[in-house]
Amino acid sequence: MTKIAFIFPGQGSQTVGMGASFVANNEKSKGFYERADEVLGFSLTDYMLNGPQETLTLTYHAQPALLTTGVMIAQQLQDAGITPDFTAGHSLGEYSAFVVSNVVTFEDAVTTVHRRGVFMDEAVPAGQGAMAAILALDGETLAAVCKEVSGAGEVVQVANFNCPGQIVISGTKQGVDLACVKAKEAGAKRALPLVVSGPFHSSLMQQAADKLATVVEELSLNKPQIPVVSNVTSQILTDVEQVKREMVDQVTNSVQWESNIEKLIAEGVTVFIECGPGKVLSGLVKKIDRSVQTYCVYDEESLAQVVEASKEWTQWV
Repeated sequence: MTKIAFIFPGQGSQTVGMGASFVANNEKSKGFYERADEVLGFSLTDYMLNGPQETLTLTYHAQPALLTTGVMIAQQLQDAGITPDFTAGHSLGEYSAFVVSNVVTFEDAVTTVHRRGVFMDEAVPAGQGAMAAILALDGETLAAVCKEVSGAGEVVQVANFNCPGQIVISGTKQGVDLACVKAKEAGAKRALPLVVSGPFHSSLMQQAADKLATVVEELSLNKPQIPVVSNVTSQILTDVEQVKREMVDQVTNSVQWESNIEKLIAEGVTVFIECGPGKVLSGLVKKIDRSVQTYCVYDEESLAQVVEASKEWTQWV
């Protein structure tokens, strides 16, 4: 049997209209959006479907929006008979993985990631921090660049190891801007600013991590019923205490996405299905290992394509 992983995107993938075709044509999908609105006390649905993009991108809106859409799409896949053997999410996307793996309820997850976003914004208000993707520069050289810039007074550090040739940095806006210049001087092909509202996965988020730890302690969590791969360690999370540590540690630690995917492949996964807007994670997976199959589900048409493809998976070795 083919082993399948559902993977969930993080911040930066949000886009106005996300999930619109599902919500318009499926009452169950619409129900996820309505439940999110109810627990949050404001119309997240309006931001997701109508924007503006600037409002949707604010971290305390983007986080519950991406979680809601990702979980809703995963439910559509499961209703179609496609069940994951593993789950994983990039940064914020890990919370969607926790919901699908029955670690935490959808309602608790929506509330938690909204508060996570508020804490992050309080730690570093929108516009004061930044992130950027550095292309075609090795990790050791980039780490040295970050150390040099940080030594001059601006915080910047490696945040995401996404795939071969793509590493993300995070820090103060001035620090990231300077590190981008120095990275290109050191041989980077490009330095691309990310559409996020804060310096995630950096030491600047320690205040947010501390506040989140208190929230996590109050959650009712279950042992993962579907194995989840840790962003921080790339190991399989198997119990509640590990999940609690993960939820807090990933706020300030680097996302080891390349290692996450290598771990899943080592576990026998040959099909990766990205649940959520965009195709970012699928592209990263292909850069890590071109031999695996990748699919993206973001609307009804792409869902139908995956359902059709799944008819062949039982024949694969």
